[in-house]
Amino acid sequence: MSRVGLKPIEIPSGVEVKFDGNTAVVKGPKGELTREFHPDIKVNIDESIITFERPSDHKEHRSLHGTMRSLLSNMIDGVNSGFEKKLELVGVGYRAQKTGNKVVLNVGLSHPVEFVADDDLEIEVPSNTQITVKGIDKERVGALASNIRSVRIPEPYKGKGIRYEGERIRMKEGKTGK
Repeated sequence: MSRVGLKPIEIPSGVEVKFDGNTAVVKGPKGELTREFHPDIKVNIDESIITFERPSDHKEHRSLHGTMRSLLSNMIDGVNSGFEKKLELVGVGYRAQKTGNKVVLNVGLSHPVEFVADDDLEIEVPSNTQITVKGIDKERVGALASNIRSVRIPEPYKGKGIRYEGERIRMKEGKTGK
């Protein structure tokens, strides 16, 4: 049984959490996030601690309990410190360039691939083989990083492609020639 939903969330200083019915609004130094929550789960805010209560032990309520707690915790962390995903380009001639608010990838395709960051997301290119996606919404940061990675998924023979920083690729053995 998961006990994630039972853990209380501490609200850091500088972050403001408001509930208007089922809608949570979280404001912090980095920005503001809004999300609709399920009406069955009860949210209790006591000064700087948030707890969640479920009405029963049905499977749906148990899963919603932990999910809502995680979503609100990620919202609070995002407006307080933000999230980032780092990507690496591995391969001969693979490179990324930033021009304005878009990133151009040259990854061995017949054409360059362009990605434009939304207003609340930021794409940085510290070197021509590294990409960093930053933002306050964990879900959207992960989705943009995943979309960039899907342009050229690492292949298992040479390991060429776009991978997350620190990701290990299981390498296959090639033909032996015998």
